[in-house]
This record gives sequence, C-alpha cells and structure tokens, in this order.
Amino acid sequence: MKLTELDTPSLLIDRDKLIRNIARAKASCAKLGVHWRPHLKTHKCLEIARLQIEDPTGPATVSTLKEAEFFASNGITDLIYAVGIAPHKLPRVDRINKSGADCKIILDSVEAADAVSRYARTAGTSFRVLIEIDCDGHRSGLKPGSPEILEVARHLKDGAALVGVLTHAGGSYSAHGDAELKAAAENEVTAITRVADDLRAAGFPIEIVSVGSTPTLCAAEKAPGVTEYRSGVGTIFDLFMHGVGVCEIGDIAESVLVSVIGRQQEKGWLITDGGWLAMSRDRGTASQAVDWGYGAVCDINGNLIPELWVASANQEHGIIARRDGKPISESDFPLDTRLRILPNHACPTAAAFDRYHIVDHGEATEVWHRINNWE
Repeated sequence: MKLTELDTPSLLIDRDKLIRNIARAKASCAKLGVHWRPHLKTHKCLEIARLQIEDPTGPATVSTLKEAEFFASNGITDLIYAVGIAPHKLPRVDRINKSGADCKIILDSVEAADAVSRYARTAGTSFRVLIEIDCDGHRSGLKPGSPEILEVARHLKDGAALVGVLTHAGGSYSAHGDAELKAAAENEVTAITRVADDLRAAGFPIEIVSVGSTPTLCAAEKAPGVTEYRSGVGTIFDLFMHGVGVCEIGDIAESVLVSVIGRQQEKGWLITDGGWLAMSRDRGTASQAVDWGYGAVCDINGNLIPELWVASANQEHGIIARRDGKPISESDFPLDTRLRILPNHACPTAAAFDRYHIVDHGEATEVWHRINNWE
C-alpha cells in the first residue's frame, strides 16, 4: 500500500532502520560479552520482540504485567518485570509463572521483601527476586554500600529467592558528550558489581547482574562482572536520544504519518491532523541544545525538512512553522500533503496507537499490532 493510501495519523516503522538498530545493540552486547535482555516497553509488539531476543524464550524485560502476560503467552517466558513490585500484584505474577513463565520481580525495601516472602509462604509458591540499586540518583533503588541491601536479602525467604541485582542508569539521559556518556556507563557497572560482590561475600548467590539504558549500552567499552544489558528505546530511537548523542536523525525508525489540513497564512503556519494526542505531550528536547517542539518534520519519504518543526500542538492539530519565522510556501505543501513527523520520545508516541505500518522502500507492506494499557 502506498503511504498516500493510509489514513492519518498513522504510526510507521521503517523496517531497515529497525533491523539496523537491533543489530547495533546485539553487536554492542557481543563486544561486552553479555546477554541482551531488550526492554519491550517501547514497542510492545511481538514481531519486534522476536527480532530482538536471543532465542524463542527470551530473555526480555517488561514494564507492565499485561506485557508479561502477552509475551509469555506467545512463548517469551524469560522475563524481568522491571518495576518495583506492589504486593497486590503478586497473585498476578504467580499466575504468569504458573502458566510456564519465569517472570522475575524487583524490589528495594525490607517492607517489600517481607510482603513477597509472606505471600510466598501463605500461597505455597515461589518468586525469583532482584534487588533494585540506584546507581546515580535518578529514580528508585538502594544506594551501593547501603546496609539495607543486606537486610533486604536476609528478609527474602520462604519461597522468595534472591537471584540478582538490577540498576538503570537513568542519569545518562542528561549526559552531554562522549566523556559523560562513558562515565555514566562506567559508573553503572562499578555500582552494580560492587553490590553483587558484597552480597556474594555475605553468602548470597547472585546469578543475574543486570544493567541498562540505551545511552550506556551505546557508550560502554567494558562491563566486567555484568551478565546482561537492558535497553529499550534504542531499538527505534527518537529525537531525545539524538540530542543525547547516541544516534543520528537517520537512525530514528518511528514516525507519525500526518496530513496537511489547513494553514494560517498571516502566521506562516501549516496545520496538520497530528496533534499532541498522536505525538504525545513529551517535550524532552526542550532541555537539549536543539528543541524540536512536538516533532521533526520529514517529507513522505522520510527526508528531514530541517527548516520546519512542529512548533505547537493541540489535541488533534499539529502546527508546523519555519524556525526562522518566515511563511511556508502554500505551493510546496498543498492540502492533504502527507508528512512524516519524528517523535521526541518514541515510547509515549507509540502508546497512542494499536498498530504499526511497516515501511519497506517507501510502501507500507505489513501491519504489526501492539498492546497498550495495564489490564
């Protein structure tokens, strides 16, 4: 199907770019001597997951239990649910595992460890658990060296088995330049391996030493003691990752196909049917050297039009303007012209859609479905 035959807005994935990005991540992990446990939260799509994983069962990372259920039911069973466990979700995790999966959970407190152990004892079941470590102050987890780490480990019992440690170098998203990216990658490895060594010295078997973010996987030069990397958005990339410095514009595999629906001549605007509901409210690039507004503008073939940007957006209206403020030529963009908009953040942009149109050589050749939501 020609792209002009698709309704708009539609979500597109460029197959060649997708395959190239996946190959890059696999090559990086091979160089580091670690497994790749791709994070499936960006795309939530079975076809893409199968391109990523090492063998039919995984390994893989998920961010919702709905993802865990979906991928496990399709044979991808070696999973980490990489969000701190809320105790009321334990019956659902238990059902997933009893269906044949190995869905591991993470936690970062004695309170959570006691809750998991209590449920395992009461229900006569078991859970494989990783302790979450905060390597850079970005989010949740225990600090390396905290005495609470050993306390958490000691409170995992009665079917709650400690199998590893996990961290996410979210601070790398604020890195500027190669030196800071490499430092973030080194810090991530140093922090998590210190914790793994401390736990082993205290007699706890540590099978999994899990790190990961797209920037650190792209920057890491060595990872002694690490067993696996998790990365998600690097399979597709986006404008924010371009701003971080880990990809080129031409690596971004996801775009939103929109149509020109009108213009404001006196303001020099084009109006499209791709508003913030299609592009998401994410304005992450506003804090970077280049602000892309609500997205970068490309022609129907995916070629960047550098002088244009999605300067503003309403729910169903995208406002495209020239960066220099000059009017946009009406003859260049007549009514119903198709454009492709590159997203600031691939994950929330994709979340507005239930399918991808896979683009090969300028035509939509397949439809791949994705899941959304939590239940």
